[in-house]
Amino acid sequence: MGSYCTMHCYMGNTFQLKRVEQPGFSFQIVNTNLDEDSPRARRRSALLTWQHIASLPPNLPVIYCGGFNTQKESMTGRFLLGRSREHGVVGDMRDAWPNARVRKNVSLIHTYHGFKGEKQGAVEFLKLVFRALCLCWDRQTQDLHIDWILFRGRPLVPALCEVINDNIDGVYPSSHFPIFAEFLLPRTVRLAEMPS
Repeated sequence: MGSYCTMHCYMGNTFQLKRVEQPGFSFQIVNTNLDEDSPRARRRSALLTWQHIASLPPNLPVIYCGGFNTQKESMTGRFLLGRSREHGVVGDMRDAWPNARVRKNVSLIHTYHGFKGEKQGAVEFLKLVFRALCLCWDRQTQDLHIDWILFRGRPLVPALCEVINDNIDGVYPSSHFPIFAEFLLPRTVRLAEMPS
């Protein structure tokens, strides 16, 4: 298959906080869903998206999130996190999960669950445990998430990160557990006084 870029990516969404004193606070969110079958398509899509992020002003904080459909130790993850080269360039993103001050549902080491939730079955569970034990257990590789929240920019500090496993009577809205993150605002951001 020669398909290169089966990716949904929404670039160019810059947000600015309201009701804050000047100069205010702007940031950009890039959302993606990379190809689930082709590592080559994922690498190419990640490179194209990262080139967009790299073209933004360096002082503009960026949050890059979505379904990457691969683990962070893959070529795609290593490239985006600045640990390998792709076409001569290196990404510079950071992962919110290990950098968050508080993490919730850390026992859910994988985000893909195929609508089964936490009941993966004995064989799947043993495979996940084996894979997890084979990883270097540093803060960068403690999870097998394929859904990530990456960020760039000094003002962004992840305060909370959580794997959301909500369901209604055992029915899940997605085959992936979403990742949720809260970021602290920089101390320079001050709320404007509201008119009385």
